[in-house]
Amino acid sequence: GQASFQGEAMRPLETLVVGGIALLVLGNAYFFFIRPAGQGASDHAMSSRTELEQTISSLEAHIATLSRALTELESEDQARLETAKKEILLLRERVKLLERLQKDQAGQPPEEPKEQGNEPAGEGKPVEPTKLVARGGGGGLARKDVAITIPIIVIACNRVTVQRCLDGLLKYRPSDRMFPIIVSQDCNHAETESVIRSYESRGVQLIKQPDQSDPQVKPGEGGFIGYYRIARHFKFALGHVFEQMHATATVIVEDDLDVAPDFFEYFLATLPLLRADPTLWCVSAWNDNGKASQVEDSTLLYRSDFFGGLGWMMTRELWAELGPKWAHAFWDDWMRQPAQRNGRACIRPEISRTRTFGRIGVSQGQFYDQHLQFIRLNENRIDFTKKDLSYLLKSNYDQPFLDKVYASKATTSLDLRSAPPGTGPYLIEYRDNAQFERIAADLEIMSDLKSGVPRMGYLGIVSTMRSGNRVYVAPTRPWAGYVEA
Repeated sequence: GQASFQGEAMRPLETLVVGGIALLVLGNAYFFFIRPAGQGASDHAMSSRTELEQTISSLEAHIATLSRALTELESEDQARLETAKKEILLLRERVKLLERLQKDQAGQPPEEPKEQGNEPAGEGKPVEPTKLVARGGGGGLARKDVAITIPIIVIACNRVTVQRCLDGLLKYRPSDRMFPIIVSQDCNHAETESVIRSYESRGVQLIKQPDQSDPQVKPGEGGFIGYYRIARHFKFALGHVFEQMHATATVIVEDDLDVAPDFFEYFLATLPLLRADPTLWCVSAWNDNGKASQVEDSTLLYRSDFFGGLGWMMTRELWAELGPKWAHAFWDDWMRQPAQRNGRACIRPEISRTRTFGRIGVSQGQFYDQHLQFIRLNENRIDFTKKDLSYLLKSNYDQPFLDKVYASKATTSLDLRSAPPGTGPYLIEYRDNAQFERIAADLEIMSDLKSGVPRMGYLGIVSTMRSGNRVYVAPTRPWAGYVEA
């Protein structure tokens, strides 16, 4: 549920800001994301473009109103000021998104940005780049054009079943210009390369990781050489996308993933959040605790301190930070270390937008038979680009989330077994990592922690469903933060 505002009555300026944001949300109801097909599609597309023009005009007018209100708010409340700045930045990002979709529906090429003299060095022509400039005061970045492009980089090696992954991506991709697909192949496996090249006529690009030498491994880790190769491959692929193609964001997909019908919509809608909120560093399509019995709401998105991977989006700014010190092995666990996460969170869904079908791989099917094969893949398309996702900004999210969690009915994992469906939400508190692991085992959610963070946890809290009830597993308060074992 939505948190209510309590306390003294809103001041006129606050009413203006809140009212303006509400009108923006209503205005977005006119937006249609998928271009209609078949008879009448042309008329419908023309109507949709007209509505988009009206929506964009309305959004820009409200942004101007909110900006004026911000000037007057500056001396009143710094915390609310910073939140309002982030919301305006988020709205501006959404305007750019709508403008880009409008051009795509009209079949127009994206605008080429004017030279600013500050492009990153490197060879290769940028793929429809989006210029960025630093913003003062509000944090984040602002676009100077509407050439939004999010390359999908598929990490492949020697599995011919990459065909299944590519078929799914191509089936649901709404625009080849906005979402170019690049397959990066390691291993020099001829049969897999042949499969990938069969998709070149559909616009799929193949790049090949050139270094096929054995990487140097730490003493005693010879049996893990495959993880060293994978880390090297990720560094090559991400370096290509950001340093050669000059992409501003990318979505990384491994070759054994199915994607949901709204996979692209999800990432398109959350990119503005990633730009607006410096406390976010990625968007993941995955929920480790996403078995059918553990999830309920396909519209629900969370903040998460845990890096989930398995279909995830990062920005060029993050690559500039992580690329020079990239992991030599076990790159995903390296990402989860405090030195890399740096207190930042990811956005993740309640119901996964990816599902792995790769039982055979370097991990030798770890967790697959008992867990991964049962993760539910979302089947109902959610129009996230029509939704107001500003509730996921940290300044809007944390306190309402904590209030909701700790106002839930206190119980134990034992007593929860007899709770009738629909009587939640329930709260189960834990004192330390060992107690969390015991509770997680009772609830049949993932019990392991990485760098002290439970899978899918935020502020130490893990949300799940149990016998038709929402359950929060949360640390006792006051909470001192994550403790690495």
